[in-house]
Amino acid sequence: MHNVYLLKRGGRSLAHYRTLITGFGLGLIILSVSRLLLFIWQHERVTEAGNIGYLMMMGLRADVVQMGYLTLPLLLLAPLFLNRWGVGLWQKIQGIWLIVAITYIAFMEISTPAFIMQYDLRPNRLFIEYLAYPKEVFSTLWGGFKPWLFLSGVVVIGCLYGLTKLAKCLNRSTGVGHKHIVSSLIVWPVLVILVFAGVRSTLAHRPANPAFFAVTSDALVNSLIISSAYSVEYAIYNIRHEASAARVYGSVPIDQILNTVKKQPHLVAKTFPSEQYPTVHFNTASRNYDKPKNIVVILEESLGATFVKDLGGIGVTPNLEQLRQEGWWFKQLYATGTRSVRGIEAVISSFLPTPARSTVKLSLSQQNFYTAADLLSRKGYFTEFIYGGETHFDNMGNFFIGNGFQSILGQSDIINPQFLGSWGASDEDLFNTAHQRFEKHEKTGQPFFSLVFTSSNHEPFEFPDNAIELYSKPKNAVENAVKYADFALGQFIKKAKNSDYWEDTIFLIVADHDTRVYGNELVPINKFRIPGLILGGSIQPREIDSIASQIDLLPTVISLAGISAWTPAIGQDLSAKDVPPANRAMMQFGNNYAWMTNEGVAILTPGEDMTGHYDVQKNRFVADDKTNSQLHEEALAHALLPSWLYQNRAYFVPEGLN
Repeated sequence: MHNVYLLKRGGRSLAHYRTLITGFGLGLIILSVSRLLLFIWQHERVTEAGNIGYLMMMGLRADVVQMGYLTLPLLLLAPLFLNRWGVGLWQKIQGIWLIVAITYIAFMEISTPAFIMQYDLRPNRLFIEYLAYPKEVFSTLWGGFKPWLFLSGVVVIGCLYGLTKLAKCLNRSTGVGHKHIVSSLIVWPVLVILVFAGVRSTLAHRPANPAFFAVTSDALVNSLIISSAYSVEYAIYNIRHEASAARVYGSVPIDQILNTVKKQPHLVAKTFPSEQYPTVHFNTASRNYDKPKNIVVILEESLGATFVKDLGGIGVTPNLEQLRQEGWWFKQLYATGTRSVRGIEAVISSFLPTPARSTVKLSLSQQNFYTAADLLSRKGYFTEFIYGGETHFDNMGNFFIGNGFQSILGQSDIINPQFLGSWGASDEDLFNTAHQRFEKHEKTGQPFFSLVFTSSNHEPFEFPDNAIELYSKPKNAVENAVKYADFALGQFIKKAKNSDYWEDTIFLIVADHDTRVYGNELVPINKFRIPGLILGGSIQPREIDSIASQIDLLPTVISLAGISAWTPAIGQDLSAKDVPPANRAMMQFGNNYAWMTNEGVAILTPGEDMTGHYDVQKNRFVADDKTNSQLHEEALAHALLPSWLYQNRAYFVPEGLN
């Protein structure tokens, strides 16, 4: 009888927290069921990565952390309301919390499958960043994920209705009014301690975070262990703390970082005269002309090796395949990331990737940040960006105009476009505009630099009817969009070859990244491989077999154009004489960083670092503790350097060195 009395008394003490406790438990159930369904969906990868029972338990632990984060702030306020005047309001506040918190949890989980199909990870920082572009995002969802849009709407409406009824029911059933307030206040510290312990989830020096739950070698499976809400919340936290983003890999003195970086084969003989801008050095052009060449960079949206037959792909780029025989063709070229802005950053600024957002979007790089346009404008070039869509997307226009681009052209500047899709004018319209601009620039006699950024190969894959023979059905499939993008590129090059500017121009054709980068590895290296081609009247055919990165392209092209200049870029000029190729590439995938050389691969993660080698035949990373330990040192230095350069505003060429 005494035990029964204690149970009843304990229940009365918790009565004022009944809605919070119910919400906490309901959240755990929803998250666990969602995870189980995701595990079943990705059964092959989950079972290959680890024991499903263990992974479910780790997931439950992560869910306790998530629900603790949602519960603790309100729980801490409880003493303010647990009195004669506030207890009624307390019950209403708990009801509102229940509706909002559980609807939020459910919405994030129902949104997860569509995001995984697109990015092979749970919702992360991209989920937040794309909220700034509702038109483009909605068109992508409407084009490829209509069922999920409807299902998400049904879930949200159902949650709001059901949780409202549940909140009212809990409020009525509590039935304690002003009773047991004292006992509720007594039990309050115990509840706070329990929830706080659940949030911390460990007795170690640092509390649990998503890296704590990264227990497999598959990035997707690691992301499934935590909830989507937790993943997005941690991304928001990281965005607010971008200054220290790279510290997830460790901390190394800047002198040691610079010493390691400057030992790279192409940098070891260079002189670095500036302490304030420690990577600035002079690069002597490999070619010499009476007048420097024009430079045109064609950045192809999502054109990965996946689609290029010569690189092991399905072969929907016949024009590119033909053109590769006429110029410098890169056999082992790798993107630095999985976003367009990461590709822009790497190609135009030769900037290394970081776990933070691309410098295209960060505040300290909107002025006095090195770009090829800034370098070339100082050399007398006219510099221009041409895009078929809205130039404000991903902050491109603002970044470019502040860093050396003298002209910005977007969708509104394309006269009488023949086709407009969700992302803007078609590639044919874009190239027609570019061709007209180049002819105009050529007549002025002033050398020009132009970045042309395509968009047709972007979900929902809209392009003109009857332009190509479809590779597959339905029409709006990625393979068809790539084939159309290749067709438009081929048409443009034909025009360019018959123009006055062809002989005076060097063209760089390169992808910003592959489409839908995914794989059951911490960094799916094979999905970072992209095509790259340098063309022009002065360029003789050549295949480049060495491992190269996007950051090497502009230093090479600028040198081939006959421009010698000071530069902070640590990318290699692959046209330089008597300098061995660096044979290295760096790739950022979420919070993981891969450093690949001929000797092996080092992968940095917030939880654990790995070394191994890349099996070209199997297209996968193979862990190997015997791999050269120097790889880790090089990887860490190159992962930490860009954050330091950004934070110290040191990635720039001061005027005195012009």
